[in-house]
Amino acid sequence: MNDITKDMQLAEKLALAVKAVGGCAYFVGGCVRDKLLGIPCGDLDIEVHGILPETLERILDTLGHTRTVGLSFGIWSLDHTNIDVAMPRTEKATGKGHRDFKTFIDPYLPVELAAQRRDFSINAIMENVLTHELTDCFGGIEDLKNGVIRHVNDQSFTEDPLRVLRGAGFAARFGFTLAEETAALFKKMPLGELSRERVFAELEKALLKAEHPSVFFDVLRDTDQLDTWFAEIKALIGVEQSPVYHAEGDVYNHTMLVLDKAAELRSTAKEPLYFMLSALCHDFGKPTTTSVIDGRIRAFMHENVGVDIAHRFITRLTSERALSRYVLNMIKLHMRPNMLAGQNAGEKAYFKLFDEAIEPRDLLLLAKADFYGSVSDSKGEYTQTEEKLIYELCEFEKLMKKPHVTGADLIAAGLKPNEDFSKLLELAHKLRLAGVDKDTALSQVIAEAEK
Repeated sequence: MNDITKDMQLAEKLALAVKAVGGCAYFVGGCVRDKLLGIPCGDLDIEVHGILPETLERILDTLGHTRTVGLSFGIWSLDHTNIDVAMPRTEKATGKGHRDFKTFIDPYLPVELAAQRRDFSINAIMENVLTHELTDCFGGIEDLKNGVIRHVNDQSFTEDPLRVLRGAGFAARFGFTLAEETAALFKKMPLGELSRERVFAELEKALLKAEHPSVFFDVLRDTDQLDTWFAEIKALIGVEQSPVYHAEGDVYNHTMLVLDKAAELRSTAKEPLYFMLSALCHDFGKPTTTSVIDGRIRAFMHENVGVDIAHRFITRLTSERALSRYVLNMIKLHMRPNMLAGQNAGEKAYFKLFDEAIEPRDLLLLAKADFYGSVSDSKGEYTQTEEKLIYELCEFEKLMKKPHVTGADLIAAGLKPNEDFSKLLELAHKLRLAGVDKDTALSQVIAEAEK
């Protein structure tokens, strides 16, 4: 029996116990929405109406699960399940930027008022846990059918600016469009007080869950909400590219195409989130390096210039060092795979590139996404290039598995670590990349040490 089946059975037990004392349990939020969309949902949110909090606590105790966080907000999380249980409540913002809310628990709050605190109509549909009857106070079912993101309540919606990013994320994940009145409201909501953790969490969901992550940024662009957190992406708008190689238009259009192609490839990346961020940031250097030279639009060294720009962008959103190292490394190297293939470069050039790359296979995925985001109607033309790149990478990986000289080998040979030791290790590594066998390489390094 899988986890979701167990959780559903537990939800029914809870609902039966609640009904026995005069209450009613509803599935709410994303689990109802996703069920109606035919999308698997791993988390179950349940809202219990018509009984006091202490009565609900006693029921939860009989189910053998420990209450955890959120009691002051009328929320219980059941251990070892994907179930959260809540009481009907209203919320009022007391701070800025999705930071502080005062919660008022009301077990007897009318269903419509309970649903009114939801952000969008598609998230305000309620499903009776036992009868599966749907309660839809704000037209969410119709909006699901029509593919519309529509806010529920003007006042409560504007109290939480994070909902702008959530709305953009839902549009990207489900292929929906914003209702006109919701788009107008987005434009008025300041995002500057949001925490970077909240912003990054919404960005992550868009990059990893959406088939077309570009929609997330298109929504923010259309509602004038790129400036605060995504100014580097806004800077790509209107930056011209050579029409010979970029029939798709400006750098923003190119980046969005690359991002969507990367979404097709992300399941094969070793680090899917890092990979998607690399696709997003790969041409950040173009706005400052693009110029017309001899009648051609060029962006010389944009891959190097883009490293510092991307570093500022990433630092604004997260302190995760491994992510930053990966993305900056990918930006710096993203041009070289296809360039080497186009130049019919030798094996040593490929090996040097793969040695510099933190994740060589992910780098080749980015090169592929970059190609398909640049050349219109060119599917199939990349096959030979891709085969060559993969072949050279396999040869590099074979080489890296062979025995090689290490610091321990040098110490065993009688050398003592000193200021020159790192130089000897660098020499050993160069010999390794050149395909020199371990014994020969060790002899050469020792000979160099004895000079």
